[in-house]
Amino acid sequence: MKTRLAFLLLSIIPPLAPAEEPPNILLIMADDLGWFDTRFQGNESLETPHLDRFVKEGMLFTDGYAAAPVCTPTRAAMMTGMSPARLGITNHAPGHKPGMVPEGRTHAGAENRTYLPLEATTIAERLKNEAGYATGFVGKWHLSHRKGKDEDGNPWEPRLRPEFQGYDLNIGGCDRGGPPSYFDPYRIPALAPRRDGEYLPARLADECIAFLEANREGPFFLTFWNYSVHYPIEAPAELIGKYKERGIKNPAYAAMIEGMDRSIGRVLQSLDDLDVAGNTLVIFTSDNGSLFGNGPLRANKGHLYEGGIRVPWAIRWPGKVRSESRSDAPIISTDVFPTLLEVANLEPGPDLPLDGESLVPLITGNGNLKRKSLFFHYPNYAFHKRNRLGGAIRKGDFKLIRFYDDDSVELYDLKSDPGEKRNLAAANPETARELREELNQWLRDSGARMPIKVASEN
Repeated sequence: MKTRLAFLLLSIIPPLAPAEEPPNILLIMADDLGWFDTRFQGNESLETPHLDRFVKEGMLFTDGYAAAPVCTPTRAAMMTGMSPARLGITNHAPGHKPGMVPEGRTHAGAENRTYLPLEATTIAERLKNEAGYATGFVGKWHLSHRKGKDEDGNPWEPRLRPEFQGYDLNIGGCDRGGPPSYFDPYRIPALAPRRDGEYLPARLADECIAFLEANREGPFFLTFWNYSVHYPIEAPAELIGKYKERGIKNPAYAAMIEGMDRSIGRVLQSLDDLDVAGNTLVIFTSDNGSLFGNGPLRANKGHLYEGGIRVPWAIRWPGKVRSESRSDAPIISTDVFPTLLEVANLEPGPDLPLDGESLVPLITGNGNLKRKSLFFHYPNYAFHKRNRLGGAIRKGDFKLIRFYDDDSVELYDLKSDPGEKRNLAAANPETARELREELNQWLRDSGARMPIKVASEN
């Protein structure tokens, strides 16, 4: 009787709907592209038609952030979903020599790991091993800067490249922060020369398209991390001449941005040509602010002010993300990992700490983010050594920066003052105190390594 009843119940209960097929994923990141370095952000002196079109087809984030004001920690955070503070990867590789103290400063930068260890679980490993994705990496890696040799006597650096971190294919990914040249021969260890004088963005676009063609049946995960627009500032002569004629202050940099836009446009067009764009989630962002101006934002690369960490951010996912939509929700590089896990129907994992949050509810219009605050930790000197060591928290419209050398704070209302010109710490002591305490607790919870005060000569 019980068996018969169970059969009848099963016959009238509809089966569970199968999980949707996971989409293809294209993760595009520019290098050193500032928040104001595209036309879609309002810079009308530049031409970025392909990115402009892409943004219109998806969601633009006005308050998107890099996890750090320099490249290596942002890349590590994106790969793992963990903050630079938790990873102990807090500066660009290789950074400065340990104990270095710029003239007139009182602290040496914190201890900093210069590479992503093989023990770290990357998003590529999860997608490949658990969801059957074909994985390809093209461009700048900058997560393998480790000197010395392994237990077998082999140099460490090549063993930390993308092909050992979950990628089936690696084109260009090594320890280089920038290419010796943007024109072939590039002298990039993981990128063989092809044609003398060829422009690097065009070459990388070709490599991306070849990967897409080979894996069009999907699912695929292509990580396209541009070397552009990192130093050296080089671009085709015809593009530089175009901006010179317009009287642009830095024509080579403007030309470099358009050259990158062209290469990204070719990769996006290939998705259409291969008839896979409709089932491909595309993310575009930058690893930190520009070395040059960042429009209305304060400071630039290497600083915790908005010009160093607020960057272009956009997501396109046909049928899921409404076209021409915008969000002012603050998001950050660490959100990429949990977002891609969710779209691939993978669980975060109980033993893996994640500092990001999936953006899927937000981008699909089914919910808002649960977190209230974003955190930043930059206890090292940038290559230019002009920054102050510090941490920051953004909560709502307020942002507080704590400087580690004298424990002072600055408080800004980013809604009314995105250029961070008016320090409100004295006028709003209670808000400053609350945010400071929250930041300090996060630093403790993350096991953040702190700067080291040097002994006084007096």
